[in-house]
Amino acid sequence: MNIKLVVSDIDGVWTDGGMYYDNRGNELKKFNTSDSAGILFLREMGIKTAIITGEDTEIVRRRAEKLKVDFLYMGVRNKLKIARKICDDQDISLDKHVAYIGDDIIDIPLLQKVALSAAPVDAPGYVKEHVIEIMTRKGGEGVFREFVEKLLESQGLLEEAIYKYLDKIKDF
Repeated sequence: MNIKLVVSDIDGVWTDGGMYYDNRGNELKKFNTSDSAGILFLREMGIKTAIITGEDTEIVRRRAEKLKVDFLYMGVRNKLKIARKICDDQDISLDKHVAYIGDDIIDIPLLQKVALSAAPVDAPGYVKEHVIEIMTRKGGEGVFREFVEKLLESQGLLEEAIYKYLDKIKDF
């Protein structure tokens, strides 16, 4: 397997899927900061990242910008169509070069078509039936990082990613 792009959903993967509102009606989301290491490790190995989500919020945009995610698509109903567009633009194959982690019914069409698919342990059973890997962590509890580390380890790249990252920060 030669993964060149890792795609992720947001709600239920990077978050616990909850939608929190303050007394003024502002929506809040809680992200697990350990997931950011997954993005950093992928970047060190030259693997592109994408977020494709049905939500369209400034919160997600800011998180993606902070982590320098390569591709962000929000308000998406057909995630497979968007993933195919990214693959066409990057000249890669969905079924050979893409890994995807998602947690809900909207994710199933894409989960079925990628080279490596995964879901958090708390995803519904009917979603888990369509993935290759079921993670041990729940959404919002570092499951994206777990997915990335498992992917990199399976390719013999995790240790290299860690050392490349450590080498970059040693002078700070």
